[in-house]
Amino acid sequence: MPLVGAYIVPHPPIIIPDIGKGEELKIIKTINAYQQISREIAEKKPNTIIISSPHFQGYYDYIKINSAKTIKGNLKKFGCDLSIEVESDIELIRSLEKNLLENDFPAGTAGKTNNNLDHGTFIPLYFINQVYQNYKLILVSLSGLSLKNHYDFGTLISETLSKSDKKIVYIASGDLSHKLKSDGPYGYAKEGEDFDKQFVKYIVDNNLNNLLSFEESFLRKAAECGLRSFTILAGVLSKSDYQSNLLSYEGTFGVGYVVVSFNIGDKTEISKKIDPYVQLAKSTLEEYVKTGKKLKKPTDLPKEMISEVAGVFVSLKKFGQLRGCIGTMMPTTNSIADEIIQNAISSGTRDPRFKTVSESELNFLEYSVDVLTKPILVNDSNELNPKKYGVIVTYRNRSGLLLPDLDGVDNVNQQLQIVLRKANISEEDHYTVEKFEVIRHSQK
Repeated sequence: MPLVGAYIVPHPPIIIPDIGKGEELKIIKTINAYQQISREIAEKKPNTIIISSPHFQGYYDYIKINSAKTIKGNLKKFGCDLSIEVESDIELIRSLEKNLLENDFPAGTAGKTNNNLDHGTFIPLYFINQVYQNYKLILVSLSGLSLKNHYDFGTLISETLSKSDKKIVYIASGDLSHKLKSDGPYGYAKEGEDFDKQFVKYIVDNNLNNLLSFEESFLRKAAECGLRSFTILAGVLSKSDYQSNLLSYEGTFGVGYVVVSFNIGDKTEISKKIDPYVQLAKSTLEEYVKTGKKLKKPTDLPKEMISEVAGVFVSLKKFGQLRGCIGTMMPTTNSIADEIIQNAISSGTRDPRFKTVSESELNFLEYSVDVLTKPILVNDSNELNPKKYGVIVTYRNRSGLLLPDLDGVDNVNQQLQIVLRKANISEEDHYTVEKFEVIRHSQK
């Protein structure tokens, strides 16, 4: 597999001892994490390192790839005499640009070529060069294009790499918010603190796609630096099964510094390990959205999915927010598998609360499948527990269902009020209550 490593790193000049003069020890966790990933990279022995940097020359509507044969840089403007010189991987740059042109994507080597190594690239190379130097470099800029554009750029990088026989490491250079402390160089903004917390949560949750959910107005107030760099990386990893490893986070100087490594696998190899209930829902909706055809039921499903019947709910989330949920209280088909296929299509195309899922959204969806047990009549509300049991309320020809363990539903009264409202049943009506449990299958 060409992509052998991926990393998120910060680029504070103060981390260099000749510049920090002892102050760098205040971010020793960041230094230790940098040294750890440098050793990892040395062990992987990549032929090429690709770095996206916020400080390399950029354009508003075009992502620039440095095409200089040799790139040189120093930190003289920070009072340091260190310098680095590295050769570019022109062969791989040409392959990438060909792919970009074929896809009519606004990125490439056009524009003035700048062979200066910016500090957003210099800092990671400074640590890597201490243990490994036998590599070529591809340096890419950020732009004023949308987060989604940068993600798509990353997917085109991934496509290009998949056809290469080289070993590649991708490094997304960037700091987080610059407004974490009132006595910091840029002051304090609550949005800055909120951004860093949310970003770290997305890393811990192993879901880079959620990076695209940030609003631009919020990002301006947060004064972040590297999100577009990280979003390119999300696109690069979109064809891989990855596991994030948060090595360090520090905001000592009022700027967020995060170091993350990613263990990378092949999605085609890992897909067999995905929960078969979730995989069936995912494959079904993707087939229907792309072709308009119903998926033919696979023959290699677990026995219980073929031989047993049950009510099933299929839920979709996008960037952590509900994107669709349709299900059946009782079985309406001949098997759990058929129930999943039916309800997966409905959740993406027939939930009246949402527009039909488009093909461009498929990569960002998370799936869960809830298989319901047979409902049991409840005679006393003490028999209910909203974390364990879902409920069904019925009055005459009206009924409503609420699944268990939902965010914001913390007690029985809340649970009943919500489900009665859904069913348009009054609390004064002589309704019946049934409880059920679910076997939940999810991607996480």
